[in-house]
Amino acid sequence: MIANYGYKDGSGDYFITIDTDKCNGCKDCISACPYGVLDVGPNENDPLSDDEVAFVTEAERKKIKYTCAPCKPMTNRPPLPCMAACKQEAISHSW
Repeated sequence: MIANYGYKDGSGDYFITIDTDKCNGCKDCISACPYGVLDVGPNENDPLSDDEVAFVTEAERKKIKYTCAPCKPMTNRPPLPCMAACKQEAISHSW
């Protein structure tokens, strides 16, 4: 299942997407994120699942455009820390 966390405003779409079918709850993304955007817990999009998966914390969902900005790649910069840490390639950003 694809879980989208974020928002859309007049300047664009700002979503972090987590593929909960790929996420194994390893917590590598949590360690990699210097701003505490991610956490791991029960899959809120599938209440019948016992698996723990990554999600964007409630406190960050409406401000990820700003919180994630220091990590956003520009020309010749490495991938985002959370994405680089995810060996399952379960995390992506919309902008």
